[in-house]
Amino acid sequence: MDDSSITAPAPASTSVPPGLAPFIHLCDALVVADKPSGLLSVPGRGPERADCLAARVQAVLPDARVVHRLDMSTSGLMLMARGAQAQRVVSRAFEQRRVDKRYVAVVQGLVRDDVGEIDLPLIVDWPNRPRQCIDHVVGKPSLTRWQVLLRDVERQRTRLALQPITGRSHQLRVHLWAIGHPIFGDDLYAPPQVCAAEPRLLLHAHRLAIDHPVTGERLSFVCDVPF
Repeated sequence: MDDSSITAPAPASTSVPPGLAPFIHLCDALVVADKPSGLLSVPGRGPERADCLAARVQAVLPDARVVHRLDMSTSGLMLMARGAQAQRVVSRAFEQRRVDKRYVAVVQGLVRDDVGEIDLPLIVDWPNRPRQCIDHVVGKPSLTRWQVLLRDVERQRTRLALQPITGRSHQLRVHLWAIGHPIFGDDLYAPPQVCAAEPRLLLHAHRLAIDHPVTGERLSFVCDVPF
């Protein structure tokens, strides 16, 4: 899996004051922001869950529209489209899997092979929502490719680069748990001692590449891993 660095083009000029939203890229059609761990992507139920990345971006850019989400516990690159037409084009790109997403995670144990993939069908675990589960009968096809970045023998943990080919809810978290390497800080799938070992989920949306919805130019964005 090629994880080589590509420098993102400079954002278009904007009058947005600095510090109001964690922008990585801003132009007439796209917004790419760095979502912190612990912040919702979109509003939840009730006023106490109204604060989210989408609301913060829309407070500055009212035309910004959601096209995908990250789990609340996951940090990193989240893309929004500006206006209805851009939203349709970008949403179609996600549906057709023309958006390249790369993540970094730190998992329990030493992953044996250097590269591999996890092909396990997923579906919501209705009695235990929001958890997802593996179901070979009614689960939706789900594929994750992974590559070892670093093995920490002393601490018995592995840093992985992850490429989700499909975009199922909790896909990376469930897939890694299923092969015996849960992500540190995962309060839904990791054993208690693995969850408690870190103050946050060690999963970060590190890279994202997409065709610009107007020009067709391939754009690639990088967000430093905070752990």
